[in-house]
Amino acid sequence: QSQLAESGGGLVQPGGSLRLSCTGTGRTFSSSAMAWFCQAPGNEREFVAVINWNGDRTAYADPVKGRFAISRDNSKNMAYLQINSLKIEDAAVYYCAASRDFSVWSSSYVTWGKGTQVIVSS
Repeated sequence: QSQLAESGGGLVQPGGSLRLSCTGTGRTFSSSAMAWFCQAPGNEREFVAVINWNGDRTAYADPVKGRFAISRDNSKNMAYLQINSLKIEDAAVYYCAASRDFSVWSSSYVTWGKGTQVIVSS
């Protein structure tokens, strides 16, 4: 059974950067699309970014385009989210998820990590 675990969250000042990591287990990681979603208190879980199985296709939510970058290393069963120019409104719990489909919809994802919290404060 595949499992995902996020790391790399923390407290950062506005304008700062973080790199979130997602470690996957199981034989299906390298054939799965990997995505990041975020959820702030009181809000629904929102799509952030997705990368296809071999890394040659990505998609981003409009608010993060140009600031966030998703990548993966299948040799290490890892996916990453580089977050730059952080804004107050980026603060949330960030989740990685795996799917057979390249999708922006959370309903497409069957495997989820437990999340890592990003706090943006001066």
